[in-house]
Amino acid sequence: MKDETKLATLGRDPEGHHGAVNIPVYRASTILQPDLKTLKEVYAARERDEQVTSYGRIGTPLTYAFENTLAELEGGYRAISFPSGAAACSGAILSAVKAGDHILVTDSVYGPTRHFCDTVLKRLGVETEYFRPTINAGIKDLLRPNTSLVFLESPGSLTFEMQDVPAMAEIAHKHGAKVAMDNTWGTPLYFKSFSHGVDLSVHAATKYIVGHSDAMLGVVIATKESWPMLRDSARALGNNAGPDEVFLGLRGLRTMAVRLPRHMESGITVADWLRGRAEVTSVLHPALPQDPGHAIWKRDFLGACGLFSFELDRKYSDDAVAAFVDHLELFGIGYSWGGFESLVTVAKPHGIRSAEPWRDHGPLLRLHIGLEATEDLIADLKAGFDRLNKAQG
Repeated sequence: MKDETKLATLGRDPEGHHGAVNIPVYRASTILQPDLKTLKEVYAARERDEQVTSYGRIGTPLTYAFENTLAELEGGYRAISFPSGAAACSGAILSAVKAGDHILVTDSVYGPTRHFCDTVLKRLGVETEYFRPTINAGIKDLLRPNTSLVFLESPGSLTFEMQDVPAMAEIAHKHGAKVAMDNTWGTPLYFKSFSHGVDLSVHAATKYIVGHSDAMLGVVIATKESWPMLRDSARALGNNAGPDEVFLGLRGLRTMAVRLPRHMESGITVADWLRGRAEVTSVLHPALPQDPGHAIWKRDFLGACGLFSFELDRKYSDDAVAAFVDHLELFGIGYSWGGFESLVTVAKPHGIRSAEPWRDHGPLLRLHIGLEATEDLIADLKAGFDRLNKAQG
C-alpha cells in the first residue's frame, strides 16, 4: 500500500470496537482477568513480548495501534510511545548506553537533548562529545573503543544542516555503535530512517503527527535488534504516554499525508520569497536548491515540512528585530511547531555550540509555516520588514 493508504487504514479495528471507526480512548490502569489461570497466561504472553492488555502502563489496544502504525509506516520493527518528544529522545539514548560509554551527538541537536546529555548522562558516567553537524564521513575519526551511540538530527535544530545519514550509519555500525536519529522534521512520511541505516528513530509526535498544537507526545521506533533494550528501559522508567494524547496522535496520523504537502509547499514559497529580501542574508531551508544541504535532502528525503530559519543582516538591532516580530498578526511567538498555525521565534545558537562556533551573520529567526494562505503570510512578513527598517532608522 502507498503511505497515504496506510495512514488511513492501519491501526483500525471497527469490528473489535462495536463498529467505531476510531479506536476509543482506553483510560485504564488495572486490567481485570476472569481467573488466576488467565492472569498467568496474560503475563506469560507479555513476557514473550506479545501485545496483550495486562496493565494500563504497558499498553492498550489504542497505544498498540498507534505504535504499530508508526513502525510500519517508517519501516521499523516496533515502537513505544513517550509522554513528550524530550522523553523520547532521552529514552532512546538511555536504551543504548551504560556507565563508562562515550557517545557522539551532533552539535545542532535539539536543546533538551543536549541538556539531558550534559546533566543526567554525565551523572551516570556517560561522556558526550559533540561533533560538527556537517562532519559526515569524518565521524570515523571521533569514534573510540567505548563509543556506543551516534545521535543524529538531520536537518539540525535551528540551523538546518543536513547530514549524510547512510554514510555515517555505515561507519558507526562497522565500529559497533548504534545510530539514533531525531526524525521529527522529516516525519515517518518523508524520511524512511531504517532504510538509511538508523537503529532508533525518535519523533516529537507533539509536532506533525498530532498536528494541532494540543498534545504532548513522543515515540521511538526501533529495529528488531534495538527493540528489547528500548522496551525494557522505557518500562523500567515508567515512561508511558497518556491515553488522550495517544488518541490525538493516532487521529493526527490520519490527515498527515494531506497536511504535510501543504506545509512543504507553503514553506518553500515563503522561504523563496525571503531570499529576495534585501534585509535577509541567508535562508536555511534544505529544500531550496541554493541550500548547502540540498543535494543530500533531494537524495534521501521524500519531502520537507514547514520549518526553516533565515538570517537578517547583522546591522539590525534587538529592538528592530522586536519591532518586526512583536506585531506580526499571523505568526504566533512561541516554541514547538507542526501545528496548523504559523509561528516565529528568535533563535540564538551563539554560546550553545561547542564543536564549532556558530557563524555570526546576524539575527536568526525560525519560522513554522502553517496552513494559512501564503499570500497573507507574506503580506504579514512584508509589514514586519517595514517595521524592522523603520525601527533601525
